[in-house]
Amino acid sequence: MTIVDTILRGGKVINVQTRSIEYIDVGIKDGIIVFDATEAQEIIDVNGAYIAPGFIDAHMHVESTMLPPTSFVQLTLPHGTTTAIFDPHEIANVLGIAGIKLIMDDAKGIPFDAYFAASSCVPASPLETSGAVLLSDDLEPLFEDERVIALAEMMNFPGVIHDDEEVHKKIKMGLRHGKVDGHCPGLRGKELLKYIAAGISSDHESITEKEAQEKLDAGMQIYIREGSAAKNLEALLPIITPENAHKICFCTDDRHPADLRDEGHIDHIIRKAISLGLDPILAICIATKHVSDHYELNDIGSIEEGKFANLVIFDDLQSPNPKQTWHHGKLVADNGNVIEIECTTDWTIAKDSVHLPSSITQESFAIHVQSELVRVIGLIQGQLFTEELHLKTTDEDVLKMAVIERHHNTGNIGLGFVHGFAFTGGAIASTVGHDSHNIAVVGDNDEDMCIAATAIADSGGGQCVVSGGKVLAMLPLPIAGLMSDSPPDVVIEQQHAVLKAIASLGCPLDDPFMPLSFLPLSVIPKLKLSDLGLVDVDQFTIVPIEVCPTE
Repeated sequence: MTIVDTILRGGKVINVQTRSIEYIDVGIKDGIIVFDATEAQEIIDVNGAYIAPGFIDAHMHVESTMLPPTSFVQLTLPHGTTTAIFDPHEIANVLGIAGIKLIMDDAKGIPFDAYFAASSCVPASPLETSGAVLLSDDLEPLFEDERVIALAEMMNFPGVIHDDEEVHKKIKMGLRHGKVDGHCPGLRGKELLKYIAAGISSDHESITEKEAQEKLDAGMQIYIREGSAAKNLEALLPIITPENAHKICFCTDDRHPADLRDEGHIDHIIRKAISLGLDPILAICIATKHVSDHYELNDIGSIEEGKFANLVIFDDLQSPNPKQTWHHGKLVADNGNVIEIECTTDWTIAKDSVHLPSSITQESFAIHVQSELVRVIGLIQGQLFTEELHLKTTDEDVLKMAVIERHHNTGNIGLGFVHGFAFTGGAIASTVGHDSHNIAVVGDNDEDMCIAATAIADSGGGQCVVSGGKVLAMLPLPIAGLMSDSPPDVVIEQQHAVLKAIASLGCPLDDPFMPLSFLPLSVIPKLKLSDLGLVDVDQFTIVPIEVCPTE
């Protein structure tokens, strides 16, 4: 006779080991799964509902939710996510190791298995100015915490291919402690093989079936990303077969709070994959066991004797909408209601992180060109990749863009042009600008651009919309200019306000701040803008705004 704390009776258990459904009671004792339970302090009849392992996000930046972990889980636990592998390189690029430790401290004690990957690329490239520089010796002590299980995405793939000594030192360090995550958009052929041979085992940047298949065939673990900005699921779903599915995981990378609350998290990806034709049980395997297997997280990922009772309960296998979420045997979310989670983190050192040059004026945003054509960053809907367009400054939907260094008062301001925002009569600005998170501004006039940059600096960071010399809406992000210390619902209301304001200026994008946040990212092709200037990512160099007649 085995007496346990809880028995979940009458459920259909999804066995991700055999990819089958079992009709078996699930006992829980001290947070651990027990199958031979005969008596319990509490017996709960789930009335034929499905019981699956808690969902796992294989790779994400919690800072991109604009919420610290204690607030993030308030939105994700109701959607069945019980685990995520966080790469805190957003706050690391602002505050260095101190920022990483703040995130890790905030994640302690919450009803959620938060694992971490040590941020490998701070800064992401030498073509931008970050708030910190982290070398392998800086990162090594992080692995003393058992929650740090990998070296985070190695974005400096040119450094891997061209044998940069410090890059390879970081990779070797990561391999000593666990896995090394990858980031190699568009990398193919011999260069891809050299990147993998260095010891890098995963990638979440594929956007085409052919690219993902080549990486899969070369032995990589493929993370299919479906976030708020990059949506790759539909394009990559055809690569999945029952035979290779163990090499596939789901991740969000970057997900905004309203999307988390209203659409979901990993459960949203599962439902979408099923609607596109993927077998439901296989989709759940990809969202659970395959991640835990890859990272060798042996206590989670499946419903087995001796593992933590991280469980999701739902009624419809064809459209899994979680009713209940259990973490380590405790009911933490029930029909959308989540248990109370207290934040005791002192964020003081993360405040006052935005420093605008005192000399900035409207003239700082003036771009003087002589040539007829200029290089213009072209947005691609739903992708982080951009195009290089050659257009006239007077062409339709050619707006100015500026990236202002905000960490060290260098006075650096990168200037350029962008196509795809299509609004008139104003400007938007944000301190969320991957990965160095300098101030990014887009507008059609210098006055509003200057006011927008000044307004978010004065608020300690955030996102804002300006028109006619007035701030129409503001989303304050005082924690490192990346996250809010307000409750999630307040943050979502503020986000809705800035989105409504920019829509009033004619912007057709659902959330223009998301593509704006990636336009300074100098490690994803093709054309980006940093505080140092216009970046040709393929050539990994700064290029002039003006187009030569011979080009």
